[in-house]
Amino acid sequence: MINMIQNAKDQVLDLTQKAYQAASAAGKLPEGVSVRAGVEIPKDASNGDYTTTYALASAKAMKMRPRDIAEILLEHLDLSGSYFASAEIAGAGFLNFRLNPSWYTGVLSAVDSEGPAYGRSSALAGQKIMVEFVSANPTGPMHMGNARGGVLGDTLAAVLEACGAQVWREFYVNDAGNQIEKFASSLEARYLQILLGEDAVPFPEDGYHGDDIRELAQAYCDEHGGSLRDVSKEERRAALAKFGLERNIPRMQEDLRRYKIEYDQWFFESGLHESGYVAETVDRLTAAGYTYEQEGALWLATSRILEENARKAGKSEKDIAKLDLKDDVLRRANGFYTYFAADIAYHRNKFEKRGFDRVINIWGADHHGHVARLKGAMDALGLDGTGRLDIVLMQLVKLLRDGEVVRMSKRTGKAISLTDLLDEVPVDAARWFFNAKPDTQMDFDLGLAVREDSENPIYYVEYAHARICSLLRNLAAEGYAVPAAGEVDAALLSGETEAALIKQLAQFCEELRLAARDYDPSHINRCLVDLAGCFHRFYTACRIKGEEERLLLARLKLADAARSVLKNGLALLGVDAPEKM
Repeated sequence: MINMIQNAKDQVLDLTQKAYQAASAAGKLPEGVSVRAGVEIPKDASNGDYTTTYALASAKAMKMRPRDIAEILLEHLDLSGSYFASAEIAGAGFLNFRLNPSWYTGVLSAVDSEGPAYGRSSALAGQKIMVEFVSANPTGPMHMGNARGGVLGDTLAAVLEACGAQVWREFYVNDAGNQIEKFASSLEARYLQILLGEDAVPFPEDGYHGDDIRELAQAYCDEHGGSLRDVSKEERRAALAKFGLERNIPRMQEDLRRYKIEYDQWFFESGLHESGYVAETVDRLTAAGYTYEQEGALWLATSRILEENARKAGKSEKDIAKLDLKDDVLRRANGFYTYFAADIAYHRNKFEKRGFDRVINIWGADHHGHVARLKGAMDALGLDGTGRLDIVLMQLVKLLRDGEVVRMSKRTGKAISLTDLLDEVPVDAARWFFNAKPDTQMDFDLGLAVREDSENPIYYVEYAHARICSLLRNLAAEGYAVPAAGEVDAALLSGETEAALIKQLAQFCEELRLAARDYDPSHINRCLVDLAGCFHRFYTACRIKGEEERLLLARLKLADAARSVLKNGLALLGVDAPEKM
């Protein structure tokens, strides 16, 4: 795939290196100097399109002033056949390069030839990556954190796929352990209250108090009556938990499908216990010498594992002393395995049994203390958790309406769930807004999300796409078809807004690469807003209809290229690209 920004950077280094070789051959610069220089895009366009620090980076080795080196390089620089029209020296010795029309033609050609694949690459080809996200407890409705984690995980997976990785999307269903016991006891209490009266049966203090528990208990009564009244507590709780999970999990799947999220697998924690995999994993840790017994419970020596890792990483004794080191229970004195033990087994399954090269989990920021512990457990199993397990921590979401914090649903009067949100805000708007930078707390403005003006970023971007589609339809009615890139004279697109728009088309490839590198798909949002802005400014400054035909067709091609890239970016976010608004 073609990345014209990277191509230009590579060419700057190549041209500069060849200039150095020519200058050293002519005796103007010392021979045999190896230089690692950077190439950047200047923030101020008056400083050119690309700049290199080659002269500054080589000054010490050459024992010369950077500006003197730059002047000699400039004398021996041959730009013929390159993307650049000129080069000049700036400051202490920066070499600044200015693009010629061939680079702009290259961008339009790349968009034209690659179409829906434009921006994609093979950078991660051959890597098998799992993205696990949402993984909400199946004991009640999904909330705002799940809404944010859902879109972050789904769009990150799309970004990694676009960069060539083989990606697997997974939801881990916590259908075992303490939360299910609490779920079952809560359902039992509500069920018996329906049969015997609320005053006859106390509700567990730590139980789930939501109306959804009452509704599930009532649904069981409606279908099965009092069939569980006189059975054992164990049988009653098992039946009620099974009934509740069989209804809650499909609802979760339906809600996420409505949110445009489909998983490759819903992986059940209970299967790890039933197969003996949790017990086997704990035995492996014991065999490796990382467990010990205390007061009847089996503990993982987490503090020792993390201390060993810190020493391997070269941490000082002072830094190690600052670590919050503590051990973790794997099996309680009653013989039941902890959630942490199951989580270790689950991640061992990901790496060892299913062979993922890299595993990425999207977690809430409140889980930050769990990150090093889980990675350490993988290290103790010889699975390189430090190098292969990545955790993306996302901050909280604050819902606002008219500047006021919203905690309750207008419709139900209860805490806002994902379903409530999607009843009030279009799915595309929800996906756009939740795809914010993961490590920042976000304010979700319900009013802004439904506004139809330029203040709403999703509307602004979708409107740019629809506006271009309308332009194409109108010109097609006048007999003008979008030409191929090879039929366009890019030299005609020499205006400031035209050049800026083409550069932003090229930037899409860079932002997609950075989104995958940083595990931050919000790079795509920001790029699309910038691209929409570049198009709107171009369309305001540059007339298309009524221009001389060669210029009309060149600008038409540029507009269509913007449409194509906007559509590609929106597709990565799982957002529609409307042709009419």
